[in-house]
Amino acid sequence: MARLRVHNFSVSLDGYAAGPDQSLENPMGVGALRLHEWAFATRTFQQSHGLEGGSGGEEGIDDQFIAAGETGIGATIMGRNMFGPIRGPWDGNDWKGWWGENPPFHHPVFVLTHFAREPIVMDGGTVFHFVTGGIRDAFDRAMEAAQGKDVRLGGGVSTVQQYLRAELIDELHLVVAPSLLGRGERLFDHLDGGPFGFSSVEFVSSRAVLHARLTRAAR
Repeated sequence: MARLRVHNFSVSLDGYAAGPDQSLENPMGVGALRLHEWAFATRTFQQSHGLEGGSGGEEGIDDQFIAAGETGIGATIMGRNMFGPIRGPWDGNDWKGWWGENPPFHHPVFVLTHFAREPIVMDGGTVFHFVTGGIRDAFDRAMEAAQGKDVRLGGGVSTVQQYLRAELIDELHLVVAPSLLGRGERLFDHLDGGPFGFSSVEFVSSRAVLHARLTRAAR
């Protein structure tokens, strides 16, 4: 059965996954970019984002986790905050995401929003679909579009929290970075005492971060 997976989701030592004041200059919030430095250094990330001519980057444990997060994925779900800092109706706004004309997804991407918008077809096979029917509608549409492959839940924090509360996430890969943010959005807030039903199946560290991979019993 296809699964909903969260991969390479970085949090600080004090539990923050995003900083405050998201903007064009700070897409992950002030200070949060350093939570992801481990990923930016890997060969797989640099290749998938067209950096360093595809030949740079580090190999090893961190790179293996980045690659595993891309394996077997047929669709992605993300919140509007992850898609961009734009708020309100889309009318007259041609924002197409942070990733340029050829985003690194190369499959259908379902963006949660309160405002309808026509799909955006990008280079490389990425198509952004805008879902106004809520998290379960996005889940159903993504599962259908993935054609038997797994669906990746990209974020941001509020979106992951909603899917955790709905008990729809099957695999949760957290990356603990050795940094303190002090403010922003904490991943495990607003969960009504949860999350529940997860077991640790992998708990390893690299020189840069700690990887914790949790899975839930099959739905």
